[in-house]
Amino acid sequence: MHRRGVGAGAIAKKKLAEMSKQLETFKTHLEEFASKHKQEIRKNSQFRVQFQEMCATIGVDPLASGKGFWSEMLGVGDFYYELGVQIIEVCLALKHRNGGLITLDELHQRVLKGRGKFAQDVSQDDLVRAIKKLKAMGNGFGMIPVGGSYLVQSVPAELNMDHTVVLQLAEKKGYVTVSEIKESLKWETERAGHVLDHLLKEGLAWLDTQASGESQYWLPALFSELSSQDVTPEEANQMVP
Repeated sequence: MHRRGVGAGAIAKKKLAEMSKQLETFKTHLEEFASKHKQEIRKNSQFRVQFQEMCATIGVDPLASGKGFWSEMLGVGDFYYELGVQIIEVCLALKHRNGGLITLDELHQRVLKGRGKFAQDVSQDDLVRAIKKLKAMGNGFGMIPVGGSYLVQSVPAELNMDHTVVLQLAEKKGYVTVSEIKESLKWETERAGHVLDHLLKEGLAWLDTQASGESQYWLPALFSELSSQDVTPEEANQMVP
C-alpha cells in the first residue's frame, strides 16, 4: 500500500511537470505570436480581443504591469493607460449632467469622437478592460449591468442591489415613478422612496415635478436626449437634481 502511494505521487508529479512544460511552451509560442502580430494587436480591436482571450487561457494578463515583455513588446500598458485617462475625462465632463452614470454605448461613442478618425481603433471590450483597471485603483469606477449592456459609474456613490434594480427598471423609458416601482417590484412606498431619495442625493437622478399625474425620477444617463445635448436653463428648472 505504501509503495502504491509513492507510485501514484510520482505519476502525479510527472504529469504536473509535463503540464508545466506544455504551459511554458504555449507561453513561448504566444510571445512569438505577439511579436509577429504586434501591429495588428495594437491597431485592430477585434484582433486585440482574441489575443486577450488567448492570454487568459494560460493565466497571462498583459495589463497586469506597466513593465516587462508584454508592455515593452505591444505597448498595451500605455494603450490602456491612455484609454483610462480618456474615460476619466469624458466622465468628468458629463458629471454635472448625469451625476456620474453613463451608458457604455455613449461612453464608447464619446471616446471614439475624442480620439478622432485617424486614431487607433477602440472597442467596448477595450473600455471594459480599462474600466476594470480603474476600478482596481479604487477611484469609484464600476459597472452596473442594465439591459444587456452596462452603466459605467464614475463616482464613489454607495449603490446596493435596490438601487441597481431601480436603474434597470428605468432603462427602457429613462425615468421611473414610485407607483411603477411598487407595481413592478412589489415594494412598499417607504422602500421605493428611500432608494429614489438616495439617487437624488447622489445626483444620479433628477425629479420632474411638472409631469402629469405623478412625479417622475429621470436618470440622465439613460435618457439619450439629455445625455447627447446640453440642457437649457428652462429645462433644468423643471427638474430638481
